Amino acid sequence: MTQELKEVAWRTAHEDSKGAFPTDGFVRLKQILGPDGPLPISKSGFWAGVKTGKFPKPRKISARVTVWRAEDIQLLLQKIEQGNT
Repeated sequence: MTQELKEVAWRTAHEDSKGAFPTDGFVRLKQILGPDGPLPISKSGFWAGVKTGKFPKPRKISARVTVWRAEDIQLLLQKIEQGNT
């Protein structure tokens, strides 16, 4: 396992118990979408937004693991708050 994968696995396993969204690193889809995540939309709605370019593109770190940069999701949340999406 590469160092990057180890860091992702560690962050996923050791999420902040308060439910705060991370400011850096990688996040999985379940951390992004509601009810626990900051975006209260469905998986299909989120993937449609990725396809149209409204939402950030994911990164495949293995055959079965897809992640997003937490920084990209933070920028998306800021745009939504400002009404720019």
